[in-house]
Amino acid sequence: MRAWLHEWRLLARTPLAAFALLLLLVLSSLAVWSGAREVARQQQTLERLAPLQQQDLAAQLAKPLARGDAGSAAYYGQHPTWSPPSATAFLAGGLRDSAPLLLRVRALALQSQLHEGESFNPELALAGRFDWAFVLVYLAPLVLVALLYDLVSGERRAGRLGTLLALPGAGARLWLRRAGLRAALVALCLLLPVLAGALVLGTPPAALASAVAAALAYVGFWTGLALLVGARGRSPAAHATALMGCWVLLTLVLPTLAQAALTRALPAPQGVELALAQREQVHGAWDLPREETMARFFASHPQWQDTAPLPAGFHYKWYFAFQQLGDEAVAADVQAWRTTLLARQRWTARLGWLLPGVGVQAALHRQAATDLPALLEQQDAVTAFHTQLRSFFYPHLFADKPFDMGAIELLPRFAAVPPTTQGWGPALAALAALAALALLAGGMATRRLQA
Repeated sequence: MRAWLHEWRLLARTPLAAFALLLLLVLSSLAVWSGAREVARQQQTLERLAPLQQQDLAAQLAKPLARGDAGSAAYYGQHPTWSPPSATAFLAGGLRDSAPLLLRVRALALQSQLHEGESFNPELALAGRFDWAFVLVYLAPLVLVALLYDLVSGERRAGRLGTLLALPGAGARLWLRRAGLRAALVALCLLLPVLAGALVLGTPPAALASAVAAALAYVGFWTGLALLVGARGRSPAAHATALMGCWVLLTLVLPTLAQAALTRALPAPQGVELALAQREQVHGAWDLPREETMARFFASHPQWQDTAPLPAGFHYKWYFAFQQLGDEAVAADVQAWRTTLLARQRWTARLGWLLPGVGVQAALHRQAATDLPALLEQQDAVTAFHTQLRSFFYPHLFADKPFDMGAIELLPRFAAVPPTTQGWGPALAALAALAALALLAGGMATRRLQA
C-alpha cells in the first residue's frame, strides 16, 4: 500500500499528468451531461406529445366519422409512432440522429413515410456526435499516451533507470504498478461521470455493466500497448511518436479504410432512394387503367376480389389499392437493402477482433440500442403497426363495413416495444481478447528491461 501511495505522490507532482486527468474528467462529464440531457429531452418530448397526438388524431377523424367515410379517415388520419431511448442511450448516440424520434404514419404507401426523417446536414453529421463513446474511443487513448509514453524512457534519460532496477522489489512490478495506477486513474475519470449519470437517470446496473466492462477493456488495451512500445529502449520522443502513430492508425485511418472498403464491396442505396422508387410507382398508377390496377391488387389480395365494381368517379379502394401495390413493387429492393446493411454490420463486428476502437463502439452502440439493428427493429415495429392500420381500414373500404364510433374504438394504437440491447457479448469478447493480448505483451516486454 505504501508503494502505491508513493507512486501517487510522484504522479501528483507532475503538472502534465494532473492536467491530462482533469481534462479527461471534464470532457467525460460534459459528454455524459450532454447525453443525459438529450435523453431527458426526448423522454419529456414523448410524454408531452402523446396526449396532443391523440387529440390531433381525434380531430382528423371527426369529420370522416360523421359522414361514415372510412376512406377519408384512412387518408387524413396520422397515427403517432415513436422510438423511446434505451437506459444507456446517453452514453452512445449512434444512429438515433438519423431516425425521427416521433413519426406519424398514415395507411398510405409506407416506404416514403419511413424515410421522411432522413433529412440531416451531412457536413454536421460527418464530425459525429460528441458523446461519451467519442471521449472513450478517441480521447482516452491520448491521455494514456501522455501518461505512459515516458514511463521507462524518462527514467533512462534522467539516469535513474539503473538505480531503480537495482532496488529490491523493482523490475516489472514497478512498471506495472506505475502503469496500473495511471490506467486506473484514467478509468476513474471516464467512469465516475457515467456512474453519476446512471444514478440520476435510474439506469439498471445490469445495463451499465457492459459499458463499464468495455471501457475497462479498452483502457487495458492501450495500457498494454503503451507498455509494449515504452519498453523498446528508445527516447521518449520516439515512444510518443510511435504511440501517436498507433492512435492514428487504429482509431482513424484503418477504420475509415475498412468502412470505405465495406461500402464499396457491399453497395446499398440510401433509404430516400427507396422512397423515391416507391413514389414513382404510386404516381405512375394515376395514368394506368383502374381495372388493371384492381386486377393486380386482387391477384395478391384475393380476399377482397368480391368487392363491388368501381363507380364512375373516384373511389378510395382504388386509391389504397395502388398505394399497397407501390409498397409491394419495391419490397424486393427493400429486402435487398436491409440484407446488405446487415451484412455490413456483421463485417463491422468482425473488424472488432482487429481494431479495438471498432469493437468498443460496437459494444456500446449495441448496449445503447443506437446501432443499425436497433434502427431496423424500430422500422419493423412501425411496419407491423402500419399493417394493422391497413387490416383495420380494408374491410370498411372493400367490404363496405360500417364506419362508426364502434369501429373507432377498435382502431389500432401503436405500442412502443422496449429496444433490444442483447447481442453485445461478441463485440465485448473481441475487445477483451485484444486487451488481454496487449497487456500480456506489455507485461512480458517490461520483464526484459535493461538499464
